[in-house]
Amino acid sequence: MNEFLFVIVPYLCLATFVVGHVWRYRYDKFGWTTRSSQLYENRLLRIGSPLFHFGMLGVVAGHIIGLLVPQSWTDWLGISYRAYHVVAVGGGLLAGVATVVGMLILIYRRRTVGPVFSATTVMDKVMYAFLAVVIVLGMWNTIAGSILTIGGEYNYREGVSVWYRSFLAFQPDAALMGDAPLGFQLHALVAFGLFALWPFTRLVHVFSAPLGYLTRPYIVYRSRDDSRLGSHRPRRGWDRVG
Repeated sequence: MNEFLFVIVPYLCLATFVVGHVWRYRYDKFGWTTRSSQLYENRLLRIGSPLFHFGMLGVVAGHIIGLLVPQSWTDWLGISYRAYHVVAVGGGLLAGVATVVGMLILIYRRRTVGPVFSATTVMDKVMYAFLAVVIVLGMWNTIAGSILTIGGEYNYREGVSVWYRSFLAFQPDAALMGDAPLGFQLHALVAFGLFALWPFTRLVHVFSAPLGYLTRPYIVYRSRDDSRLGSHRPRRGWDRVG
């Protein structure tokens, strides 16, 4: 069962992630968009969107450091386990709370603003559900495994992180995830499920960067008629003399 859940399933999700993006880019370029709804409502969006996106940047950065940087490296740098733990938990909770609050605002907006709700697709709802479960499980692992220390504190850097690096090296050790607490196992499985859904949702916009704006020429706007500048009609009557 461990081999199936923590070797076969993750690789299937990863393959779907890669092939799905290639397919989406080749056959659905016009659908490669965030499906922005800013024109429908802007007040809640201005609050929820920055909270969610900046919170997610912090969450992703924390996962990159926690999963890809071995504990031996931070030990070599003289960073104690306790110091690393305090910074990781504090930063992770701060980023997680910002993400959750931002997501709740965006979901509330999507549900209560009529035009935004009408523009919501089934895949949008599935995406939000997976995102919510992944984030809640991640925060629960932080609280239960690091603060409440239920069943003893679990050092994910000696288990989950090692499994993840072995997975990326195509030499996965399923036993490492099999020995992890249930919360970490569920968090990993739901996260890989989200990766499998990713190419078929609006999340593809993560890989779209407007780099062309940096090199494109300036756009010069000129009036078609010198006597009609801007969008206002000229005043009626004679021009002043002198």
